[in-house]
Amino acid sequence: MTLNQLRAFLAAVRTGSFTAAASTLQMSQASVSELIRRLEEEHGMPLFTRGPRRLILATAGEELLPYAEQAVAAAESGVQALRSLRSLGGGVATFGVLRNADYYLLTNLVEQFHDAYPNVRVRLVGQNSVEVAASVAAGDLEAGLVVLPIDDAGLTVRPLLRDEVVYASVDPTRLTEPITTRQLAESELILYDAHYGWKDPTRRQLSERAQLEGVKLEARIEVEHVEAALKLVARGVGDTFVSRAVTQGLTFPAGVGTVPFAEPLFDTVALVQRESTVLSPATREIARLAREMLLSRRRRDAALAGG
Repeated sequence: MTLNQLRAFLAAVRTGSFTAAASTLQMSQASVSELIRRLEEEHGMPLFTRGPRRLILATAGEELLPYAEQAVAAAESGVQALRSLRSLGGGVATFGVLRNADYYLLTNLVEQFHDAYPNVRVRLVGQNSVEVAASVAAGDLEAGLVVLPIDDAGLTVRPLLRDEVVYASVDPTRLTEPITTRQLAESELILYDAHYGWKDPTRRQLSERAQLEGVKLEARIEVEHVEAALKLVARGVGDTFVSRAVTQGLTFPAGVGTVPFAEPLFDTVALVQRESTVLSPATREIARLAREMLLSRRRRDAALAGG
């Protein structure tokens, strides 16, 4: 049973003749008759009886009718959905962003996308990069922004932006020179992203450095959000490390200073999607907007550094 057979059957029901059905479908009468004849032969029963003026549904035709209507309607809805996606007149964009997305000028991402494509639904998920990468690999999200390194099995990774990571403290005596990994290991650390712990990409980089130095990094206090960690740093409870983007945010506490690492450390922001998959038009467009925002930030930072 094919969609063409069901379309011919429905057209014959609605018009009452194979000739009129053929005209509706822009086919020859012989083609319509052949489609219905094969459908009848496949199931061994007639779908119509021939009345004096129009076709009359047989018992088998009456049984088939509601299912044929559902099947053809579903197929047409599917075609319309694909057309809507192609023109960005509908569909859903599913995209993962960094937990600290606002610091990378991504605050207006959803607003800009919605203004341009008001009929497209948006599912924007803000998570730690570990979770974004896992969600993309599992197919729960089509694409997302992450900080490297992440487990990239099954993913295509496109680096977009490097952002320096710096040490932050309220104590000026700790900010006189770039900090070494050994000095970091001796610090009273207040770290964020407690749920992900040392799986967090930035922590992971530092942990690998500590292993090479033969020391171990431990947190005195762990909280979930960077803002909470910085408030504790501002009160002199301990120190932390953050990206330059965070230090340039409006909420960065007054009185907290920063120094770079003796061996410079960078967060690399990248776009990830599943290997061998094509993004839907909606998600491809929101990914393009996110990429443009990040590249705009990179150009701005380069101009500030040069000027």
